[in-house]
Amino acid sequence: MTGPDQATTDDDAAELIAQLRELAGADPADVRQVVAEVLAALDRAAGGALRDHLPEAIRLDAGLGPAAAARP
Repeated sequence: MTGPDQATTDDDAAELIAQLRELAGADPADVRQVVAEVLAALDRAAGGALRDHLPEAIRLDAGLGPAAAARP
């Protein structure tokens, strides 16, 4: 995907990265907690589908448990 939509997405991602880096300078544990809370909220909004796309360590940090593929 290229064009205006991609440029906006790239700008948004760069801004988010800059904000997280600023927070990390203050206290990396706080950033980790904020990211975990955001991911958990996004997963809830997606009906639990986000966790299937996250690495296991991140899922566990966010309290999301195993991915659907790993569930019995």
